Amino acid sequence: MTDRTEMEAAIEAVLFVANEPIAPARLLEIFGERDRVAASEALGTVIERYSGGPDRGIAVEEVAGGLRLATRPDLNAYLRKMFEVTGRTKLSMAALETLAIVAYRQPITAPEVHDLRGVNSKGVLSTLLEHRLVRIAGRKKVVGKPFMYRTTREFLEHFGLDGIKELPPLEEFEEMLGVDLGGGTLPPVSPADDSVEQATLEVGPNARARDEEE
Repeated sequence: MTDRTEMEAAIEAVLFVANEPIAPARLLEIFGERDRVAASEALGTVIERYSGGPDRGIAVEEVAGGLRLATRPDLNAYLRKMFEVTGRTKLSMAALETLAIVAYRQPITAPEVHDLRGVNSKGVLSTLLEHRLVRIAGRKKVVGKPFMYRTTREFLEHFGLDGIKELPPLEEFEEMLGVDLGGGTLPPVSPADDSVEQATLEVGPNARARDEEE
């Protein structure tokens, strides 16, 4: 049997090094069958320990169907200052506007984004693809069969969402991104329908090149 203290330490270590949220069931699989009950209790202890109290800067949060260690949202101002000092690359205003449009109108094509923004957005969409905040989700069954774009798991992780249905009202999202999209003029996320030709497409330089040919 694994020592309880060691279990808690192991769970913390795994959450710390994981590059994506881990489902609780998968997290418990690192322990033997006989340890699963104790491991589940250890996980509960870790979650409680990192519940976002005032004495800790790190919390365990549930996003995209899994658990991860993340900084407390109320400390974002300090982190923003740190990134400003270190010169971290930021998305442009055009990229933030386009990201919001994709988030609230997905699935959506480049021409449709163009119509909403009033400017060509293919280059901006390529940037969002590179940052893995959007993905190509198929082609629309209209003339030319343009690519459809949706947000990604990385998008959910970045904004601390468990799913697209958790998107806040548009006004709150505008404030989060620091952009003005007209105060709620965009309708909510559209469900997938038979006008979308589903496909599994590689997101990479070749995919961006094909998109620019549309």
